[in-house]
Amino acid sequence: MHKAHEIIFAGFGGQGVLSMGQIIAYAAMIEDKEVSWMPSYGPEMRGGTANCTVIVSDSKISSPIISTFDSAIVLNQPSLDKFEKAVKPGGLLLFEESAIINLPTRSDIEILSIPANEEALKLNMKRVANMILVGAFLEKRPIVKIENILNALKKVLPERHHHLIPVNKDALAKGKELVNEEIKL
Repeated sequence: MHKAHEIIFAGFGGQGVLSMGQIIAYAAMIEDKEVSWMPSYGPEMRGGTANCTVIVSDSKISSPIISTFDSAIVLNQPSLDKFEKAVKPGGLLLFEESAIINLPTRSDIEILSIPANEEALKLNMKRVANMILVGAFLEKRPIVKIENILNALKKVLPERHHHLIPVNKDALAKGKELVNEEIKL
């Protein structure tokens, strides 16, 4: 059966929201899947809202414009408020624990709270919080292989940043581990 997986990544500019989507899109391309990556940002990049829609499919994607999603990965309260209702019943809503004050209330979707910022600080690398969320997401919805996320990072990151690939690998593993510790609401 050909199934597409539609994801929204949303947060403030500067949180790595667009990068998360891009890395999953590149990993899917490495796996010869059909991919759509569509960014959207507010007027000011850092601090403004940013989101991107990613579709990963085994067959042709008819339209990249979608309003409901199989999964939502949100990094701030405004994004949760905006996209919680857009997750399809039976879908997944994954969020950064420290950024959310008013918790999601739906009971027809799977909801995971991930302390990505806290865990990234423990790795001494605040900027890998987004990779912890990607690792958690892929543990729940393995739409691409982790090794292809790492291969995608090698392609996306400039050579001078390749020394960061091991810490990103650790971050992906930490996300997977957090899901398996069953941090559920």
